[in-house]
Amino acid sequence: MMVMKLKFGIKSQVVIRKYMDLKNKIKYVILNILYCVFFITAVGFSQDKAWTLQECIDYALEHNITVKQGKNNLLLNNQDIKAAQGNFLPSLGIGLSQSLSLGQSELFPGNFVDRTFHSTSAGLSISQSVFNGFRNTYIYKQAELNLETNQLELDRIKDDIALNVVNAYLNVLFNKENLEIAQAQYEFSDKQLEQVKALVDAGVQPKANIYDAEATLSRDAQQVTISENNFNLALLNLSQLLQLPYEGFSVEVVDVGTPSESLLYSNVSPILDYALANRVEIKVAEKNIENALLNTEISKAGYYPTVSLGYGFNTGANFSNLTNSNSFFQQLNENKGHSFNLRVNIPIFSRYQNQTAVAKSKIQVENSKLNLEQAKINLESNVQRAYTDAQAAFKAYEAAKKTLASQELAFNNAKERFDLGNMSAYDLEQSRVQYINAQSSLINAKYDFVFKTKVLDFYMDKFLTH
Repeated sequence: MMVMKLKFGIKSQVVIRKYMDLKNKIKYVILNILYCVFFITAVGFSQDKAWTLQECIDYALEHNITVKQGKNNLLLNNQDIKAAQGNFLPSLGIGLSQSLSLGQSELFPGNFVDRTFHSTSAGLSISQSVFNGFRNTYIYKQAELNLETNQLELDRIKDDIALNVVNAYLNVLFNKENLEIAQAQYEFSDKQLEQVKALVDAGVQPKANIYDAEATLSRDAQQVTISENNFNLALLNLSQLLQLPYEGFSVEVVDVGTPSESLLYSNVSPILDYALANRVEIKVAEKNIENALLNTEISKAGYYPTVSLGYGFNTGANFSNLTNSNSFFQQLNENKGHSFNLRVNIPIFSRYQNQTAVAKSKIQVENSKLNLEQAKINLESNVQRAYTDAQAAFKAYEAAKKTLASQELAFNNAKERFDLGNMSAYDLEQSRVQYINAQSSLINAKYDFVFKTKVLDFYMDKFLTH
């Protein structure tokens, strides 16, 4: 017996050991799976990728809080439409009541007894509006109109966000080019310092030129730092606009190239005509006029009589300890009753409520028409300004190209003269500074011109990423 117990105990320990080993293996596999999932997720959400302009716009439109709120407003409008549709349907209600009274009850003068009384009643009511001055019809149309208006408002918000993203993206590219110029100038100054040292060692130039070259190199290093900071700030601004983490965020460098006059529009009239006919601002203002007119019709409904039909069904049962009553269900069957009603309400005097409501709604219609005129004026002004800005930006860009060509030639000549010893280090530095400023001016003018043309494309509903 002891031997059997011992064998059984050993066998149990082996089974338990195998179970524990299996459990540890399963745990190891699960941990590896979780690690892989975490790694894949981390890679998927990493910001190491370079974002394209289209990706930035798409992400902003999907995750922007204002856009999400606009979509929620559309959901609210859909509920308003559903509620307006329900106004055409009859209302249905069921009522149930149960009461119990206990205490003394006087059957005859001076004769009181203990009385217990139960009362049960049930009823069904149906009511249907037949005519209310077409109020329900106008409310339903107004709910549909509000949905259309808020959809247009959402489109306007998306347009503004897309334009802001384009501006921020171009600002990143602008600062990127400025940084590259600053780095190139730093490398040039570093080589220039080595050349000056060689010339000083050869006795061609005085030693003081080394100090000037070192000072120039220090200023260029400072400019690199400033340009790096501006570039990082531009990236930060874009990442915040997209509501993305700044750490590791980068964008795809797009070669803007050399913009040409072909990006411009030869005449502002086509832009203006298209904008007045298609821009969201105008459509929203027109929808607001329709809304105000519907409000007027709803207010006028107060002058009309209202007609409604109703039906009611009721029954009940009563029990008392002083009387012998039929059964509960028998009483319900015996006490059944039906009622029908037709109700007509003719307004005679509403204490000026209807009159003032109609007057105010008519004033609102006039204000809505004025708002439309103001929207057209504002749009025309914005388009004219954008067109003029684009024309001026192109002229500035062309002038900047000529200035850079002149300054580059002047700087190359100054460098040759400096190498021959015919120019001081100070004069060479002045020429170099003018050359750097010309490069920066050209970059600024180029991106300013590109963005101004994008604004014109914006008013023509063209893709901003092209």
